[in-house]
Amino acid sequence: MKRLLLALLFASVGLAACETTGGGPPGPPTPPPPSADAFRAQDFAWSVPTGANRIDGALTLRVSNVRYSCTGSAVILVPETAWSRRRMTTLYGSPTGATVAVDVVRARTPPAPPEFGTYVRSTPCAADRFTFTGLTDGAWFVITQARATVGTGAQMAIMRRVETRGGRATTVNLGG
Repeated sequence: MKRLLLALLFASVGLAACETTGGGPPGPPTPPPPSADAFRAQDFAWSVPTGANRIDGALTLRVSNVRYSCTGSAVILVPETAWSRRRMTTLYGSPTGATVAVDVVRARTPPAPPEFGTYVRSTPCAADRFTFTGLTDGAWFVITQARATVGTGAQMAIMRRVETRGGRATTVNLGG
């Protein structure tokens, strides 16, 4: 046993003596990993190709018996990434869905990099309905603004997370 331990000791010393050292100056330092909060265009790349999925949506929002409408507003579709999920949480207080006064959302809105707009889709809300076509499989945030149809209710911002899969139509009800 003692002989085996000595043999292993000599072998490890011998291997250490064979270690090579770099012949030149050290290479550049390894850059730090990107911040978890950083916008990365490659995270949005999955949403660019045309797919076979569709989102059919409607707004049926009522607040204290006041009906709201999105007619004439844009409906926005944002691909879900770690960055956009954090943004929705900042803006709406939730990464899955919320209805918040537009003024509150505007006050919470941090700047976004210009390339973010490249990945955002928009369609008009007509008669409180909207459709997005040609979507790939994935998760998306559907966002719109709504006004009270009568009276002076606050303008509301509505956000819902929606998943598309399998070349099907997905229905989303904003406010219901």
